[in-house]
Amino acid sequence: MRSLLRTQDRGLLRDVALVCLADGVIGISFGAIAVAGGLPVWLPVVMSLVVFAGAAQFSAVGILLAGGGPVAAVAAALPLNTRIVPFSLAVTDVLGKGRSSRLFGAHLITDETAAFALAQPDPARRKAAFWISGLGLFVTWNICVLAGALAGKAVGDTGAFGLDAAYPAVLLALVLPTLGDAGTRRAALLGAAVALAATPVLPPGLPVLLALAGLLAARREP
Repeated sequence: MRSLLRTQDRGLLRDVALVCLADGVIGISFGAIAVAGGLPVWLPVVMSLVVFAGAAQFSAVGILLAGGGPVAAVAAALPLNTRIVPFSLAVTDVLGKGRSSRLFGAHLITDETAAFALAQPDPARRKAAFWISGLGLFVTWNICVLAGALAGKAVGDTGAFGLDAAYPAVLLALVLPTLGDAGTRRAALLGAAVALAATPVLPPGLPVLLALAGLLAARREP
């Protein structure tokens, strides 16, 4: 770890620390709302260790709390992580050569770790930036989710604290940066319209799945 830190400047370490702080706040919110909504403490904790993908975790737990089943939760969460596929191809050189190193490194690939790695000018700094940000985010996220889950047992009614609005607020914050692209805007608007139309007549979870029809609108005009 010391050798990794020596290859980085203070600016990068500061940026990683700020991202860890922001993700930690979201992790606390995730754990607290999941448990306060009725899920057992172990569920968000294990999900964070095994999945380690904030958007997918929020989506899956949100559907569970709305009354949807596990299949609907998983099916809705999986497409959110398809963006990791090109990220993994872009940073494959930083994962190392050992099987265990590559396996754990692949688990740490997120939007943030890929961005930190790809911003570096040479292979050594790319590798160091990836592992520093990846390990920092993984530890921070899981500790904060556990803290939030333990606190969620004492929260009770999330609606009384306004915490029930955190799921849509966080998901909206995750989506907003992508709406600068016209194709993405078309997909989002069509998906939202389909989900809203289906909500009164379908069980919880299914409208979200049908919203994937919005991807048909993402095709660019010739």
